[in-house]
Amino acid sequence: MTEKVKKNKTIKAWVHRQLNDVYVKDAKKDGFRSRAAYKLLEFDENDGIFHNVKSVVDLGCAPGSWSQMAMRKIGESGKIVGVDLLEMHPIYGVEFIQGDFTEQETLDRLLQAIDHKKVDLVISDMAPNLSGIKTADQVRGAYLVELVLDFASGYLKVGGNCLIKVFHGSEFDSLVKTAREMFQQVLIRKPDASRSSSSETYLLCKHKKQNMV
Repeated sequence: MTEKVKKNKTIKAWVHRQLNDVYVKDAKKDGFRSRAAYKLLEFDENDGIFHNVKSVVDLGCAPGSWSQMAMRKIGESGKIVGVDLLEMHPIYGVEFIQGDFTEQETLDRLLQAIDHKKVDLVISDMAPNLSGIKTADQVRGAYLVELVLDFASGYLKVGGNCLIKVFHGSEFDSLVKTAREMFQQVLIRKPDASRSSSSETYLLCKHKKQNMV
């Protein structure tokens, strides 16, 4: 089988899956930019992650469905700052920073956007650019999770929650241990809206401890 035929089959399979995906249909109907919005909605319905939340940092926000959901949950009186390496079309009420979260310049811009104040909720749907080398991709993914936890340690309010996408690998147990040192409760969840074929999981880190910096 030629590479062209393989590619065409893959594209056709993707199109078929999209056309028959209930979450894709719901996203179009409800005005969300992607089906990912329903992952965040599920976490809120089950765990109330937006309860009493007025400020949100959304890391890896493009194309913007999580920021859209956050805006619907907290309203215009709240503050949402999104960060992504990719461009994102504007969302009313969301301050967007295009940049690489692994670079200090982007972090500085984010801190300026939140006035160096602590926020109520940190959400991250970031994933590394995949190289196809499993171990290398796992390390890159773990590094992003570490950066999110490091940001949360300094700029998430005591009692605040943090939701992070993570992929299973050799670093997974270490990441969970780090999170549990920072938060009173860490739950490992795969929402119904995640594709069954995806290896993604989420760490729902609840109630940041008082003794964190």
